[in-house]
Amino acid sequence: MAEITAQVGSSISALTQEFSIVTNNMANVSTAGFKRRCTDFVKSLMELQNQTGQEQTGTVDLKSAIDFSQGAMTQTGQSLDFSIFGKGFFTIETPEGQRYTRDGVFHLNSSGQIVDSSERIVAGQAGPITIPASSSLSELSVSGDGTISAGGSAVGKFQIADFGDNEGKLVPSGFNCFTMPDENIKPAAAANASVRQGYQESSNVRIVDELVDMIMVTRLYEANMKLVGAQTEAAKNILSVAAG
Repeated sequence: MAEITAQVGSSISALTQEFSIVTNNMANVSTAGFKRRCTDFVKSLMELQNQTGQEQTGTVDLKSAIDFSQGAMTQTGQSLDFSIFGKGFFTIETPEGQRYTRDGVFHLNSSGQIVDSSERIVAGQAGPITIPASSSLSELSVSGDGTISAGGSAVGKFQIADFGDNEGKLVPSGFNCFTMPDENIKPAAAANASVRQGYQESSNVRIVDELVDMIMVTRLYEANMKLVGAQTEAAKNILSVAAG
């Protein structure tokens, strides 16, 4: 890899992307079930630029990943708020295929089916979960395995998906959901998850950590811009000397 002075342009571009990642995390600090995106770019670039007494060489890539760690659980008491304790995702049916989310803030559509905030059907193991019109929301209950009952009678069971070691391959697909781009990877039924009613899973964004990252990104951006200015001035001087 070229010396760091030869990769300033790419560093500035990557810092701009990093800034966007951090601001998006911060914007979703209150979004139920949101999973933060994180990178090691800032740390790697700082280590590279802090090298002393040696040639500053190395590769700094903006490799990001989704942090799927569980957010805090907040009790709401709402009949159609559900949370997964442990590994797993609610499955959402969309025209583009199944999507997966940790956001269990649901409601009923006009047909009595459980849907997400975008009116997309929440998948049950036997199809959409429909709450009978004769049952009130206060009569709803859920067992740990995701079975929904209304008035004491089972009406469906959440399709909870677990990708195991392949979880890190999920990518954001909008509306606080994820998709699996590799069609050969299929989810298994979650074996160690427990579904609870009346809880919302909070975003796993830690605002203090994001603020620290933003400060670091800003400082590195300013340092790189100064280096660009110095390189530009040096190039002008060389051209001036060459031109006589």
